[in-house]
Amino acid sequence: LVAGYFLRKAHAGTIQQNAERRRDEILEHARYEAEHLRKEAEVEARQEVIGLRENFEKETRQTRRELRDAERRLQKREDGFEKKQEMLVRKEKHLEAAEKNLSENRTRLAEHEAELNELVNRQRQELYRISGLSREDARRVLFERIKREVEQDCVEMIGEKVARANETADGKARVVLVDAIQRCAAEATIEATICTIELPNDELKGRIIGREGRNIRAFEKATGVDVIVDDTPGVVVLSSFDSVRREAARLAMKRLVSDGRIHPGRIEEVVDKASEEVERIITDAGNEACYEMGLPSIRDELKKLLGRLKFRTSFGQNVLQHSLEVGRLAGIMASELGLQAQLAKRCGLLHDIGKALDHDQQGSHTLLGADEARRWGEPEEVVNSIEAHHEDVDATSVYTGLIVAADTISASRPGARRETLERYIKRLERLESLARRHEGVQNAYAIQAGREIRVLVNAEKVNDKSAAKLSRDIAREIEGELEYPGEVNVTVIRECRFSEVAH
Repeated sequence: LVAGYFLRKAHAGTIQQNAERRRDEILEHARYEAEHLRKEAEVEARQEVIGLRENFEKETRQTRRELRDAERRLQKREDGFEKKQEMLVRKEKHLEAAEKNLSENRTRLAEHEAELNELVNRQRQELYRISGLSREDARRVLFERIKREVEQDCVEMIGEKVARANETADGKARVVLVDAIQRCAAEATIEATICTIELPNDELKGRIIGREGRNIRAFEKATGVDVIVDDTPGVVVLSSFDSVRREAARLAMKRLVSDGRIHPGRIEEVVDKASEEVERIITDAGNEACYEMGLPSIRDELKKLLGRLKFRTSFGQNVLQHSLEVGRLAGIMASELGLQAQLAKRCGLLHDIGKALDHDQQGSHTLLGADEARRWGEPEEVVNSIEAHHEDVDATSVYTGLIVAADTISASRPGARRETLERYIKRLERLESLARRHEGVQNAYAIQAGREIRVLVNAEKVNDKSAAKLSRDIAREIEGELEYPGEVNVTVIRECRFSEVAH
């Protein structure tokens, strides 16, 4: 036990000595690490101080430069204020002088007004004395005389103003319109509600009609068009006011004729395929029109309506071609006037979109087109151009005026539209009767296919100045009451004739 005790004690002493030696090593290492960290911290602190000092010096230099710049600007501004102060002083002197002159002019004006009132009173008294008229009679005579003089002066002033305004406006408008027309080339078209299908021989007519007419009835029922088989050799006529149906029927009939198999089942199959092909043509035509105008963002529903216009005509003019013309013209004029050309093209391309709907829905094509454009999120300028280009509603956008002008140009160009003889004669008669109803007009003649009207007046009742006013009044009435393509020139002729008989 004693030996174990001393052995244990010796072992514990050894362990203690090892622990103390380990402790000394750890303390020495800790001192070394602490010294190393202290030196690193001092180095980092020195570097940070150096960096802060450099930043401070840089900011100080920047601040000094900014202060010098601000000082120079303040100096310039102070110089400018001094100049403005000098100008204000000079203007103040001019204003004082102008006020002085104005005061003197007011004084002189008051004196002249008093003199004028005195002269008027003297003239009134003298008129009463000479004429022997009552106050009311004299006032009425004087008023009539002044009215005539004022009317003459107004006619002269209006004539001068209108002449200058017309000269300026006509010159600029002529440049814009001529440039737009020259840059827009188009073809003439004609209107038709029928199309003819050539047959290789007349035997096919019997096969088209079928036994007891069942083939022709099946074809008419499937297509919705009328088939006319008459004595004309080698021809079958298809008639319909719906151009899309007529086109589908034309394609179907051509395929049936070339195939030779004509019976109700085959007719329905061919008509369905032809209708699908027409729908593809409509879609392609709408996409092509939008691509040609550079407007790919138009909705697909509106593109399809545009494609349907490919088979629609108005007064002999293809509506899709007309819409493209209006879009081009409006875009050109908008560019010349500094407006948005793309928006003007959009308005022009879609202005007759309602004509693709007016066969199927009630209402005018302007209102139907505006509702459809509004439904698919078109801008308000486009909607107003559609519904106001025939003046059904008031125009709220400058682009509407461009569309009206472009629509008129496209419709009035030579060969664009065809007018029936009856309507043409009625328009000429209406033009002449409108001019004859004015006082002093002896006769009126419409010439140059209604492009000009010549008005003969009584020289004793209408003088030269009144003739100018009469021509303007007739022109305004024609604009308000008649519908016509292009423009109508009004020419008033006043002639004086003197004759004597020699015996």
